[in-house]
This record gives sequence, C-alpha cells and structure tokens, in this order.
Amino acid sequence: MAKSLFIKTYGCQMNVYDSNRMTDILAPLGYEASSTPDGADMVILNTCHIREKAAEKVFSELGRLRALKQAKQQVGESMILAVAGCVAQAEGEEITRRAPYVDMVFGPQAYHRLPEMVARASRQAGAVLDTDFPVESKFDHMPDSATVENSTAFLTIQEGCDKFCTFCVVPYTRGAEFSRPVADVLDEARRLRDAGAREITLLGQNVNAYHGTTGNGTERGLGSLIREVAQIEGIDRIRYTTSYPAEVDDELIEAHRDVPELMPFLHLPVQSGSDRVLSAMNRRHNAGQYRDLVERLRAARPDIGLSSDFIVGFPGERESDFEETMDLIRDVGFLQAFSFKYSPRPGTPAAGMPNQVDENVKSRRLASLQALLIEQQTKFNAGCVGRSMPVLLEKFGRHEGQLVGRSPYMQAVHVQAPAHMLGDIEVLHMDSAGENSLAATLVNAAGIASKDVSADAHSARKMAQTV
Repeated sequence: MAKSLFIKTYGCQMNVYDSNRMTDILAPLGYEASSTPDGADMVILNTCHIREKAAEKVFSELGRLRALKQAKQQVGESMILAVAGCVAQAEGEEITRRAPYVDMVFGPQAYHRLPEMVARASRQAGAVLDTDFPVESKFDHMPDSATVENSTAFLTIQEGCDKFCTFCVVPYTRGAEFSRPVADVLDEARRLRDAGAREITLLGQNVNAYHGTTGNGTERGLGSLIREVAQIEGIDRIRYTTSYPAEVDDELIEAHRDVPELMPFLHLPVQSGSDRVLSAMNRRHNAGQYRDLVERLRAARPDIGLSSDFIVGFPGERESDFEETMDLIRDVGFLQAFSFKYSPRPGTPAAGMPNQVDENVKSRRLASLQALLIEQQTKFNAGCVGRSMPVLLEKFGRHEGQLVGRSPYMQAVHVQAPAHMLGDIEVLHMDSAGENSLAATLVNAAGIASKDVSADAHSARKMAQTV
C-alpha cells in the first residue's frame, strides 16, 4: 500500500525546490504526497532560519504534530516525524533534546540520504541526526524524476554563500558557494519541461555568483546559462533569484537585453540605503553603486521592474540612515518588496553588536517604509489597467470558472477563462487593480486587437521607470 507524505515548507523558494526533490526521492519508497498531516505516515518540516523566532515556530508546530503521531501509535500504526532545512542544520541537537519524539533531523545538504535515514529511523529508537556538510554533492544523487506544479518550476543551480553578511545565517546553514555543472542544470531543465514546466526560476542563495563548469572544464556565468536554458524548446519564461548586487556583471545585464524569455522583473536586494549601515552589514555595495546598477539595467531593458529586500532597525541605524533608505526607495521605485525589522540570529556578528535599536523605533520605521512601498506597488498596478499582457495561467481561482496566473512582473492576475487554458500563456486585458492583484479579461473576449499587445511595450517601459 502507498504511504502518505506531508511536507510543510517554510521560507524561500530554495526550500520549495528542496521539498519537491524530497518528494521525488521518497517516491520509490512508496510515499505519495498528501495535502494534510492528518494520518500521514511521514511528516517533514522543511524549515527556514531567516524569519524572526523561526526555531520557536518549529517547536510549536512539532507540539501539534506530536498529538498526530501519538494518535497513529494508539491504533498500532506509526508516523515518521522529521525536521529538515536550516533550523535543523543550526539547532539539530537542541531539537533532539527538546523534542525527543522527532525521528529524523537533517540539514539542507543531506536530504539525498533520506532513504538511508528512513531505514535507520524505522529500526532504531531515538532521532537520526544528519547535519554534516557532505564531501559529495547532494545533486549527484538526485533521481531523474521531476515534480512540477502549475506549469512553473524551481531549479537550484547554486547553493551556499561566501559573503558573510553580518545579519545572515546562510553561510553557517547552507555552507560555502557551490555551482552545479552546466550540463546537469540543462538536463534538469529539460526534465522539468517534459513534466509540464513552461516557466523555470533559477535559484541560488547568491544566484548570480553562479560559475558552473562545462564538459571541457571552462566556466559559465549566469548570463551565459540563461541563454542556454532559453534555447530549450518549450521553456517560455525564465526568472532567477536571489541576486547579490555586487555580482551583477555585464554578461547578465546583456542577457536582460537580448533574451526575450528572461522576464522583465528582477529581485535585487539592497537591505539599506545608508552606506554606513551597508558597511556594518558587510554588504559589498554602497547606495551609489546600487543606483548606478539600476540605471545600467534599465538602459539594457527599459521596461524592467524591480523588487528588493529591506532590513529596518539594524544595530546602530540612526534616523538619518533610515531617511537615506527612504530616499533610495523614492529614487529607484519598486514594484514589490520584502521588508522586516532586524532581529538577531544567534551566532551572527550583528547579534552581538552594540546600539541595538529599540523595538518601538523599529516598528515605527517599518510602518513608514512599508507605506511607501505599498504606495509604489499600488501605483504600478493601477498603471497596468488598460494594458494587455501575456499571463501564464497557473491554477484555478476561488470562484467558479476563474483561473489565476502571473504577469511578467509577478503580479497575480484573475480572469474568467475555460479550464482547458490552465497551463497556457494567454494575452489578457487588465481591467482593474488592487494592492496585490489584477483582474483581467481574455483579449479575444474583450474584443481587443492583438496588435495592442506589442504597441503597449512603450507604456510598460514608461511605467517601470516612473513607478
């Protein structure tokens, strides 16, 4: 009989990719994905250490899952309960101490050893703990199967980070930078295409540090890799994340200019607009260099839209530093952004820095910053009304006859459309806009000529530049 597997994924897209690969690895053992932990034979929490109080949230969830595990035991059945990901890597021994009912604890570099861990957990008492950084790459042991949902897929091409930003735990939980060989990436892209993917997002903790080797031993950067992925028939859209501004090179900028499959939307985390704070963060760019990079990108692809990350209340951040961040947001203009109050991560340099900012000050600054970002996002969405854009229809909406897709700018778009269009890229006319989504109609249904789509490129460029 098939066994049910439930994976709860926290955090970034790389964790989504890892969860899909864990599903693929466990499939030969008879596990099938379930949408609920109730009655599951295995539950995995794939954790993220970036968010505030990440570990406590995991322990809280484990407490709820313990009751489900005990209910299975009472009827003579069993549940394997596992914690994976960055919290497991950073706090594995603490998890086994505080939650001894957990069967497996393993880091993000060890999930290719899942079959061995499952076998050990099935025959021994106590947790199987695997948080070593293996000598061999986990990618060398991946199955050829590929999991694709909603015609979109993530593809990890690079892992780890050597930058050691003072607020970040990634170098300690994901390890040193590693880039997959070009041929391996292209092979997986083709498998994802064959499984139904029309859009692929290339992933890395520092994705534009990618330097994969070719068969003859030469290295390729991200810009070159994007060009090769774009040559795969059936891959209609390409995205990548997360970028490190100091490593956006000319080759990558030229890919934005030359490759139509590369979407005109880029997540480019800046974190702060203050050079003093950026230096304390150990970021390798300053505010002026970031502005210059934005100008170069817009010169190459005038309709490009930007997203970013911001940390408010970093240790020592003064009011003048915060105002410099607000000035940068006004100067650049962002279609979307992620913003957070600084919270210490144990073991990172910033956690021990003097002049920690008061929580009330952080909250006030974050509210002001988010209000400005929402204003920019709302303005851009409103400027899309009346335009026609190609939208990849990814899933069914909440209402009967409704499909939901993503625009080139990652906006959620709702449309009344027949079910057979699911997975298609359709030109839609944007009828109305909210803060987080757009409502649209099919171009043919709206009676709008197809030529309006190409003619709209000028307005797209104008809006992206003046948001």
